[in-house]
Amino acid sequence: MISCPSCESNHTVKNGRIHTGKQNYRCRDCGRQFVQYPQNKVIEQATKDLIDKLLLERLSLAGIARVTGVSELWLQRYVNALYAVVPRSVTVSAKKRGG
Repeated sequence: MISCPSCESNHTVKNGRIHTGKQNYRCRDCGRQFVQYPQNKVIEQATKDLIDKLLLERLSLAGIARVTGVSELWLQRYVNALYAVVPRSVTVSAKKRGG
């Protein structure tokens, strides 16, 4: 029986196929959908936190990818997504002085 990667339950059922034709499964206990042998590995939050810290140290993307074990393509997409939400310009308003 196939076990859920999230809760490790064996209460799983077939749930159609994904776009590549692989069998999709659903966990009856936690509701997560998954494939049995995914090609893409999930990047853990601890790794993302480490990447965020290394970006602040101004290391190269190739160096960060090498140290953390992620692909340079994934890292570039991650950085692009991070900086997409950063405002292009910052406005500073003058503070009124009392008097």
